[in-house]
Amino acid sequence: MNRFKLALMAWCLAFGLALPAFAAVEKVNINTADAATLDRVLQGVGPAKAAAIVEHRRQHGPFRSVEQLVNVRGIGPATLEINRDRITVGPAPAAAPASRPAAQATAPAAAAPRSVAPAPRVH
Repeated sequence: MNRFKLALMAWCLAFGLALPAFAAVEKVNINTADAATLDRVLQGVGPAKAAAIVEHRRQHGPFRSVEQLVNVRGIGPATLEINRDRITVGPAPAAAPASRPAAQATAPAAAAPRSVAPAPRVH
């Protein structure tokens, strides 16, 4: 009976240690994620590096490949390799349409071309 318990405990320990290897890895789109999400999902990336990724994206535009992440200050090849299976590069969010300048928005309607002929005058 003791051998059975020992074998059962060994099996449980082995299964428990192997379970994280089968867990799904959370992925993050580096073109849309905020700093808090990058900090939470990426290993070896804390709040400062996550903020640097967001700032780099703001200054240089969206990432076109995962490899471009090494262009961010503080992110090296080792950090990239640790996180390669967690990183996706999807399209950047669409920018909001630019509003028209105030001068154009308040232009008088009379300045617009007419599409209908005026009514004839009656005397």
